[in-house]
Amino acid sequence: MSQLGNYVKFFSFILKYYNSSVLKSASDTIVNDAVTDVQDNYDRKPQELVEDLKQMGPAYVKLGQLLSTRPDLLPDDYLLALSELQDDVETISFEEIRKIFEEETGARLSKAFHSFDPEPLASASIGQVHRAVLPSGRLVVVKIQRPDIRKKFIDDLDTLREIAAMAVKHSSEAKKYDLNTIIEELRIILLNELDYTKEFQNLEHLRYNLRNFPRLIIPEPVQDYSTSRVLTMDYIQGKKITEISPLTKTETDFTPLIDELTESYMQQIIVDGLVHADPHPGNIHVTADGKMALMDLGMIARFSTTIQEKIMKLLIGMSRKNGDEITDALLEMSEYDSNEADVKSFRKEINRLVMNSTASHAEDMQTGRALIHMNRVAANHYIHIATELNILGKIMLNLDQIIAVLTPKYDLQQAIQKFMDNIVNQKIKQDLNSGNIYSFLLDNKKLAENLPYRLNKISENLANNEFELRINALDEKRVTDGFQKVANRITSGLIIAAMIIGAALLMRIPSSYTIMGYGILPFLFFVIAIGLGLYLIYNILFKDEDLKKRK
Repeated sequence: MSQLGNYVKFFSFILKYYNSSVLKSASDTIVNDAVTDVQDNYDRKPQELVEDLKQMGPAYVKLGQLLSTRPDLLPDDYLLALSELQDDVETISFEEIRKIFEEETGARLSKAFHSFDPEPLASASIGQVHRAVLPSGRLVVVKIQRPDIRKKFIDDLDTLREIAAMAVKHSSEAKKYDLNTIIEELRIILLNELDYTKEFQNLEHLRYNLRNFPRLIIPEPVQDYSTSRVLTMDYIQGKKITEISPLTKTETDFTPLIDELTESYMQQIIVDGLVHADPHPGNIHVTADGKMALMDLGMIARFSTTIQEKIMKLLIGMSRKNGDEITDALLEMSEYDSNEADVKSFRKEINRLVMNSTASHAEDMQTGRALIHMNRVAANHYIHIATELNILGKIMLNLDQIIAVLTPKYDLQQAIQKFMDNIVNQKIKQDLNSGNIYSFLLDNKKLAENLPYRLNKISENLANNEFELRINALDEKRVTDGFQKVANRITSGLIIAAMIIGAALLMRIPSSYTIMGYGILPFLFFVIAIGLGLYLIYNILFKDEDLKKRK
């Protein structure tokens, strides 16, 4: 199948769950052939989708990872498969690595490092990672971007944008689920990941924000050897969460570490608004001295102050298992048409979901999965929850997995409730900083200046019995005039009808004076009735229309 066929295959696969195919009415022969090929291969398993995405290239791997945060688009088994999606790519040669490093930094590799391991630690779709030692003896890792990867990604994204636009044009389901937005989200995420200066800044900001958490480690970047295509940072030696042996888990109490991890993410989400958005077990390492390192900060989520407050209400409601609080918070961060959305049923279903969730231990309860389920419930009731909730659900789902591995009996909801007082206090302090106070004072400056005069004027009018309240509600005169017009027309209609009936009765009476064979009196009645009727019709058709235009 052609590359265009691959694009169509992917979109068609998503939309098969809604009984439609993308582009089925498109006129292009190649597209139609591709769609036909897709329809013949609809019944695919989650792992087969994962393999297809790997074969289609790095951009599609990233798109699959993004779709793992969209429970409104795919079933649970596909979300799970996509959340574990990792790309398998060939390594870049050491000579190519050397060339890119020296072109980007302007320094010779042999001079920049005391030693540089030619064998990569990891090789991903965007870059390759090598271990090195600075002349000072500091252990670092160097992440170097693949050659021409930017052009390839941008070309794929441009093509995907065109295909998404065509899909929305020819498929009501593609329009309903807003595939254009999915591609735009992917574009923003990828362009940020392709610029290593963004990750450099993320490392510095997160290190500063989490400075009060001694058990958490964020690698420190090296500015001299970091550019948009090269990123050098501390090498953190530790084990992935999934590699910790059962004996170590049994002998070690990880509760203090998990407490700190949980509180740090509450702070990132509610206070800082800058969140490590991909804390899956592969990106969280435990060091030999019992600390936890957060790795791979290329994917960062940013939450606005408004969204932070709504998320805070949502998490408080979840910690209390209060369905109404949860529903109110979800509706506040949603967009919906009151005529189309079934808010009452949505509230009932959320309350039912909360009541049925009786588990308290991490091994049994998944906060992230609950958030994803709530998102799906909202989509089923035509309520469009903010994208930030998808991101929050994915973050919490990853935290659930980490907590369940290290401390299966950990009560995450109780921990959130315990840390929430401290987090709320931090949020209040942040909102009361000097910048916000100055902004508040400037906004109220004019009010403060004019208030004495206005209060004096109001009291003076009250004393002189001249105080008036004007309310623009019902226009009484216009309503009275309207009723009068209706009454006049009904009366005119009755008179015209009476004249016509009277004329018809008078026709039976013989008369010596006739016009066109009819008596003079009934003939005059008919003429007057016709004239009045035409005049009435003219007013209804033309005068009323002119009045509407003037309004």
